[in-house]
Amino acid sequence: MLAEIYGKATGCAGGKGGSMHLIDLAAGFLGSTPIVGSTIPIAVGAAFGAAMRDEDRVTMIFFGDGAVEIGVFYESLNFAALKQLPVVFVCENNLYSVYSPLPVRQPDGRPIAGIARSVGIESIEGDGNDAQDVHRLCAAAVQKARSGAGPTFLEFATYRWREHCGPEYDNHIGYRSEAEYLAWKDRCPVALLEAKLLAGGLASRSELDAMAGALQREIDAAVAFARESPFPGRQSMSAHVTAEQAGRGKLPCSSQN
Repeated sequence: MLAEIYGKATGCAGGKGGSMHLIDLAAGFLGSTPIVGSTIPIAVGAAFGAAMRDEDRVTMIFFGDGAVEIGVFYESLNFAALKQLPVVFVCENNLYSVYSPLPVRQPDGRPIAGIARSVGIESIEGDGNDAQDVHRLCAAAVQKARSGAGPTFLEFATYRWREHCGPEYDNHIGYRSEAEYLAWKDRCPVALLEAKLLAGGLASRSELDAMAGALQREIDAAVAFARESPFPGRQSMSAHVTAEQAGRGKLPCSSQN
């Protein structure tokens, strides 16, 4: 994945997808698209295909609160309910769409889960910062879908610490208060889970530190691999395009230099 984000030939999409068009079929990841909410009908289509082929597959689709404001979201929910498809909708509600807070986009007093509930889909609200709660609800929804009992909609309350797109902090812009930010930061899901594991005697501090170290080494190795990998060669430019384009031996508007 990191090699793909770097645009390298060793990436999961050969360096042609970049950060906005990731796909890894071997990992069961059917792909991402840059248009907000556009992966929702793709997920429903994948679930419909699995149901038609009588495959033992469950599709999970993850999206933010802003994605529920596009028309195809409603169409997808309705079709999934109509056909009782094996799909789990997971809405990560972090209260903001870019810099617009939830109250200026959606009516007060109506939970997002209520939208799905209105079209006949079982809808559950959970704590997105509680890893155990997320695992419990997701596992139950997947089992329900796999048993043929239809879709589930999960709305998890969580928060975005950093900027909308990028690694920096953006509190200085003024669209949210520092107090709100700090309150949510105190509910860091990793810190909360660590505290539960330590309090319950399920893990020691040294074991958690060793796990964190191993994960950091894995990440460092992946970044190093991505940076050292080659970029796609010119010969790959006409691969995976339409037959007409491939027949020309070049992409439209390609340079002859």
